[in-house]
Amino acid sequence: MTPLLDVRHLSTQFVTRGGVVRAVDDVSWDVRPGETVALVGESGCGKSVSALSIMRLVAGPAGRITGGEVWFKGQDLLRLSEEDMRRVRGREIAMVFQEPMTSLNPLLTVGRQLTEGLEIHLGAEPARARARAEELLQMVGIPDSARRLRQYPHQFSGGMRQRMMIAMALACEPSLVLADEPTTALDVTIQAQILELMKSLSRRLGVAMLIITHNLGVVARYADRVNVMYAGRIIEQGTARELYARPRHPYTQRLVNSRPARDVDAPGSGTLVRAKDVHVHYPTQAPGLRGWFKAGRYTAVQSVDFDLAPGETLGVIGESGSGKTTLALAVLGLMAAEGDISIGGKRWSERAERRSMRKDIQVVFQDPLSSLSPRRTVEQIIAEGLEIHEPSLDAAARRERVLQALNDVNLTESGRAEPLLARYPHEFSGGQRQRIAIARALIVRPKVVVLDEPTSALDVTIQKQVLELLSSLQKKYGLSYILVTHDIDVVRAMAHRVMVMKDSRIVESGPIDQVLQRSKSDYTRRLVEAGYA
Repeated sequence: MTPLLDVRHLSTQFVTRGGVVRAVDDVSWDVRPGETVALVGESGCGKSVSALSIMRLVAGPAGRITGGEVWFKGQDLLRLSEEDMRRVRGREIAMVFQEPMTSLNPLLTVGRQLTEGLEIHLGAEPARARARAEELLQMVGIPDSARRLRQYPHQFSGGMRQRMMIAMALACEPSLVLADEPTTALDVTIQAQILELMKSLSRRLGVAMLIITHNLGVVARYADRVNVMYAGRIIEQGTARELYARPRHPYTQRLVNSRPARDVDAPGSGTLVRAKDVHVHYPTQAPGLRGWFKAGRYTAVQSVDFDLAPGETLGVIGESGSGKTTLALAVLGLMAAEGDISIGGKRWSERAERRSMRKDIQVVFQDPLSSLSPRRTVEQIIAEGLEIHEPSLDAAARRERVLQALNDVNLTESGRAEPLLARYPHEFSGGQRQRIAIARALIVRPKVVVLDEPTSALDVTIQKQVLELLSSLQKKYGLSYILVTHDIDVVRAMAHRVMVMKDSRIVESGPIDQVLQRSKSDYTRRLVEAGYA
């Protein structure tokens, strides 16, 4: 079969202060009509740059395509004019980016961002485009689509934003979809739904897909063929079945064997965090003659109770929008909540205790790129907590603590952390940025760390390294973790107890073996069965 997309000897490089980096180095592969091809490899291996090169979206002047050909429907995309290439993007080839908050416009409503491509590429009238936008949101599992179209990206959960990105990509029914970690922010049940949806679209309309992913379960279940990348090169190619049954390259073997292993100690005694009858409400708005007005309230968390012991990890799982992250924000004191939340016997309701409580509980957010300031160096980012909570430290002492934090998270260059201090977040890979976020959380020596999807954006080998790092730090410092995740394997590797949330409530909780292996709730069993174990 003639390939729909034929990449021949593609090379892309970046000019950095340390020299020229060959991000994509003479790679060749193809995608046939209606086929699903996976591109897998570690963070920084060149997967995403390959997709950006196909779309001619490599950021210049530092980055540029230096050689090769990209043939699509009989034309070399690298030789098209920019005007012709704009007609291809979105209409013929669509892309789902890895981090939705960095690719969605925060100033435009969801509806406007969905209808824009329909109006530009298909010439749809506004009313028709809006009706199609509602259909797309429903298709990717976002209910109440008419109301949602009036909202902005920040009003969506992480999983819903990713679903919106997928809806935008599918809007014009392209011939090829480049999906860069398309289910990173989604819980396991929605992952399965979205991937089944994309696969069914591929079969029905002959849409081909390139899936860039670190999730080998996705590769095994949905990919027809696999390309394994390492250091900018394709090191192994074959069908998904061949790759899993007989991986030939040592790196591929390491990928296949990188499922996280459980390594946790028994927790201590007593109660460090206590939540009693916690409720969180959001005000809802409706349009009126003079703009928006408050129309009621939405309950995001209701009647939640839990205790957390020193050195214990509590896993919180549930579908996107179930209330997991809202509960975590309430425990962090970043969200107004009814009920009683205490950390080490101190309560958020007591104003005098809040500063010391903020030092006792820190957070590692889901998306390190959006939670790390792009205008501050690594040293400034990590030291910020010390400036607030330990202002008596001088500059030398602060730097020493920053270096210790970087060494704690194993982020060094040639065995030394000093060369990294003056760099900025964009100069690091996704896995390295997450280590920076962990170092920032640890710098003030907290008792509790909230982990909000700490490995969701990482490939499997880096995920395993980060989980091993978190486990070793817990043992070293006696940390307690509240682990919010959709990844059942991460829960199995890290958690002592599990709490399952659905529609703002806890539907089941208990020791990990009891909840995951002898579930009382049908909903919990569905979550576990949907995992890519």
